Amino acid sequence: MIPYGRQEILEEDIQAVVDVLKSDYLTQGPVGPQFENQMSVYCGATYGIAVCNGTAALHLACLALGVGPGDLVWTSDISFVASANCARYCGAKVDFVDIDKNTLNISIPQLATKLQIAEREGRLPKVVIPVHFAGRCCDMDAIGALSQKYGFRIIEDACHALGAHDHVGRKVGSCRFSDLVVTSFHPVKMITTGEGGMILTCSEELAARLALLRSHGITRDESKMESESDGPWFYQQVALGYNYRMTDIQAALGLSQLNRLPKFLEQRREVVKRYRDRLSAFPVVLPFEGDDEISAWHLFVVRVPAQSRRQIFEAMRNAGVGVNVHYIPIHQHPDFARLGFQVGQFKESELYYSEAISLPIFPSLSVEDQDTVVSCLRRSLTEAGAWQVDCSKQLGCMS
Repeated sequence: MIPYGRQEILEEDIQAVVDVLKSDYLTQGPVGPQFENQMSVYCGATYGIAVCNGTAALHLACLALGVGPGDLVWTSDISFVASANCARYCGAKVDFVDIDKNTLNISIPQLATKLQIAEREGRLPKVVIPVHFAGRCCDMDAIGALSQKYGFRIIEDACHALGAHDHVGRKVGSCRFSDLVVTSFHPVKMITTGEGGMILTCSEELAARLALLRSHGITRDESKMESESDGPWFYQQVALGYNYRMTDIQAALGLSQLNRLPKFLEQRREVVKRYRDRLSAFPVVLPFEGDDEISAWHLFVVRVPAQSRRQIFEAMRNAGVGVNVHYIPIHQHPDFARLGFQVGQFKESELYYSEAISLPIFPSLSVEDQDTVVSCLRRSLTEAGAWQVDCSKQLGCMS
């Protein structure tokens, strides 16, 4: 089976982990802070706070901004459920903004309209979480301007987008328009630590809050204690925190992988170029890419006629090509339906979902395997009768 994504582990990665295993510290040692520092430097942020996974990063980001019961958090409807669950963990309510039919990111016109209505009704969000879907940057200039107008805070969900640049060359993670940026190091992401995540910020106050919350809310800093210390062994829990720490073992793998991130990104772009060349005449809609933007290309999603999607998907899986679908609109999951969300509320998201198939993309995807993917897609489209339809009329998106 050709997977839709996979990690690349080299001997240098293994040696970095072995070095930690042979050291005095497996966790809370020197390697974690080194990884945090190098990630923040790479992204152009001031601080990095490493945690055990991307979901934990989203949760802590909400907590650090004071999200709690009675608050409202908005995010994109097309994302993994963690982008919405993080607000619910804090006791807040979540709502969604429909996607742009081309970029698949949060729709700026829809967001602006929803904010106007929310202001009139007195229910503005405390936080908006734009998701850089598939590796492509959201329009953070526009979202930042809306934040200034309506007063909400911003957490960028950049779990797909480490290494991406916006239209003027700013790297994702710089926090130019956001309070916090969250990324993930799951094995199918740009780099991996096995499981892991990081929160980036330019705020000293938020960084300190995040560091406290990821480790039980415990401090050994006497200046932060609420009573006099009993001695050098003393610590206090000054907030309700969590054990969301990243181990030095994970951080060592992340540091080694980070050294190869530019190469990984270039390899992904080569895969994308080959897909565009080979699929240009296919009755599918290829991913949108702006002229001046540089996507990290976490996913390569094509859109096929909705009536044929399942047949095409199953044919490719049966042929050994591990296609996938990213994602089911969050509001359609039963747990969210019980909150009152209904089918038909977010039409672009639902239309996109009915047509989407994610093709394999990862740095080590060989030309031969990619040709197999393309041949299999051609055969599956033919068997489904998709070559006989006018793609531009059948699909609910633009090429």
